[in-house]
Amino acid sequence: MLPIFVLTLRQLSGKWRLSITSLLAVLPVAIAILMVSFEGAPTVREFERTVLSGILAGAISPLVVLAIASAAFANEIEDSTLANLTLAPIPRWQIVVPKLLAAICVSGPFIAASAFLTGYFAYSVDIRAALAVTGAAIVGVALYSSAFVWLGLMTTRAIGYGLLYIVLWEGFFSGFVTGVRLFSVRYYSIAWTHGFDVRRFAGFDDFGFGFAVAASVVAFGGFFLLSVRRLCRMDVP
Repeated sequence: MLPIFVLTLRQLSGKWRLSITSLLAVLPVAIAILMVSFEGAPTVREFERTVLSGILAGAISPLVVLAIASAAFANEIEDSTLANLTLAPIPRWQIVVPKLLAAICVSGPFIAASAFLTGYFAYSVDIRAALAVTGAAIVGVALYSSAFVWLGLMTTRAIGYGLLYIVLWEGFFSGFVTGVRLFSVRYYSIAWTHGFDVRRFAGFDDFGFGFAVAASVVAFGGFFLLSVRRLCRMDVP
C-alpha cells in the first residue's frame, strides 16, 4: 500500500491545487480577525453560525477536500492506468485505503491550520477552544474525503456534482431544514467541536455528541465500503 500512497501524494500535491487550497484556507482566519477587530464583536453562538459552521465547515473545508479527494483516482481513470492497480493481486480495499489516506494527508494540514488560527483569534487566544475547532475540522476532512473519493470513482464529473452537494445540501438545505442536519457533515463537525470543549460551547448542541460520533463512523465507513464495492464492480479501462 505504501507505493500507492506515495504516488497518490505526488499526484495530489500539484502547485495549482496547493495554491488554491492555501488561498481558501486563509479566508476563515482573515474573516475571524476582521470580525473581532470591530466594536460589537459577535457572540460565541453568532460566530459559530457565521464562520465555523457557515464558512469553515460548510464551505471552505468541503471545497478544499473536493478539489483534492475527487482526484484521488482521477489520474488513473483519465490515463487508463487504473487497470495496472486493479490487476495486481491485492484486495481492493488495499487500493482505496492509501488513496483515502493521501487525500486526508494533503488537505488535512491546510484545514487544521486554518481552523486552529480561526479559533485562536476568535476566542481570545483560548487554546482549548482552538484545539476543539481544529479537532472537529480534521474529523470533517476525513468525512468529506471518504465521500469525495467515492464520488471520484463514480463519475468523471465529480467536481460538478460535489459543488452541487456543497451548495445545496451542506449550504442551503442543512441551514434551513432541521431534519437534514442529521445527515450533514457540516453539523457533525460542529457537534464534535461542542464535544471537545463543553466549557466554551455548553448548551449549543443541535444534536448530541454521541450521535455525531456514531453518525461519523457510519458515514466514513459507509463511503469507504462503497468505494471498495465500486472498484470491484466498475469496468476498468
